Amino acid sequence: MNLRHTSLCQSGKFLHFLRLFAVLSSSFSTAAWAVSSPVLAQSPQSWEVNSQAEFSESSSPPSQWQQEATRLQQQIDELQALRIGPPTSSPTKLANDQSATSGMLWCTPPAMEKPKFPTARLTGFFQADALWASQSLDNRVAVGKGVAADGDVQDGADFRRARIAATGQAWDNIAYMLEMDFAFPGRPSFMDVWMDIDDVLGSNKLRIGQYRQPFGMDGLTSVKEMTFLERGLPFAFLPFRQIGTMLHGYREDELATWAISGFRFPTDTYGGNVGDNGGYGLASRITGLLFKEDEGNGLLHIGGGYSYIDPANDLIQYRNQPELFVGETGGGAALPTGVPTNLPPFVDTGLIATDHVNLANVELAMSYGSFYAQSEAIVAVVSRQDDSALTLPGAYANAGYFLTGESRPYNGKGGVFGRVQPNRSVGKDGGIGALELAGRWSYIDLNDKNIQGGRLNNLTSGLNWYINPNTKFQFNYIHAMLNSPINHRSNADLFAVRAQLDF
Repeated sequence: MNLRHTSLCQSGKFLHFLRLFAVLSSSFSTAAWAVSSPVLAQSPQSWEVNSQAEFSESSSPPSQWQQEATRLQQQIDELQALRIGPPTSSPTKLANDQSATSGMLWCTPPAMEKPKFPTARLTGFFQADALWASQSLDNRVAVGKGVAADGDVQDGADFRRARIAATGQAWDNIAYMLEMDFAFPGRPSFMDVWMDIDDVLGSNKLRIGQYRQPFGMDGLTSVKEMTFLERGLPFAFLPFRQIGTMLHGYREDELATWAISGFRFPTDTYGGNVGDNGGYGLASRITGLLFKEDEGNGLLHIGGGYSYIDPANDLIQYRNQPELFVGETGGGAALPTGVPTNLPPFVDTGLIATDHVNLANVELAMSYGSFYAQSEAIVAVVSRQDDSALTLPGAYANAGYFLTGESRPYNGKGGVFGRVQPNRSVGKDGGIGALELAGRWSYIDLNDKNIQGGRLNNLTSGLNWYINPNTKFQFNYIHAMLNSPINHRSNADLFAVRAQLDF
């Protein structure tokens, strides 16, 4: 409703009062004139004697009252001429109801606008995995650190992840995310819990809370969009999710990204960390596209990162299993006796008394048509409290190809590959979805000086079926080659499938 409409509606509240006041004023004017007139003061018989000329010349009504009554009547006529009909009525209905609405002023209250902020959107996903394992006796002994039963990988099924999140805008320049995982040990555990403030320094954003630290292309790729069931072996080095503050941004044409973060380390499953002897970390990353053609016609990505960690407990430990994870943590009578409840780590440094750690990495990725590839190398330099240093490297390289003609999208704001969109989804689209073949080699070496955590190479082949953009099935076969200080070389073969749905 505009200001004119509002004024008229307010005026309509005293329209009938004006009409009544005008009538009363007119009556009062006539009465007052009659009292004051020497002609009307005479008896009726006297009126008959007087001539019309004498009456006209001898007296006249007071002009002040007549003018006031005329002015009020004009105001009433103006308001009636500008009256507003019911907004929900059609012109035809108004014409038919003209007699019913004559002399009335319709008022419509202003529409109540729905608040724009805050906004909220519910999201979530789950990943249900099943695993079958085959190991040599030497491998079971090596993984179990001399005890074959402790290194016996069990077949099983598990929810790898089951998450619910709320995301949206708290205000026009503040975004947020609150995500919990009900499959991780915390039941639930804090995942991404943060707010983003826009345009803090130029177009850069400031993130506060718990989030994935800006280090590594593999670590920053969403778990919903990974080519394989798990990230590569060097992921063990990453600081990953910690509580802190990060400044991040990207070029307007999305050809480069940058980020720097300060955080507490190590953060528990609820985002907490205490300690006044260190406990701080730094992570940074920069990426760029050397060239990018139209979508699907080719791009070349390069990137690098650096991280510094001073653990609050002066301890660091690196370990990993062969890129799968299935376990049972419920306990009770349902749990088998004498076997590992989780897939045990194949390589493990144990706890290392640490002063600080320096991490560095380089990234290289490309895509062309239905083919894409990605690789990364990471090195961790651990400065121990005895003034010696350990150098622990890791690397991976993977490639994928879509049999059904899709291309792997690139997320220019994050500097990572994004979500696969089938050309024709299964269902009403009448398609078969997207089929992808993929392969990966990954490597981690946790042997240096007196730390003999083992060396592991994995070869993984994968088949992915994306039946629509939000549902996919994955199959991975992993051949794990372990070089252990206990009994040197041994092998294991693992088969796993996953069903994933997100919304």
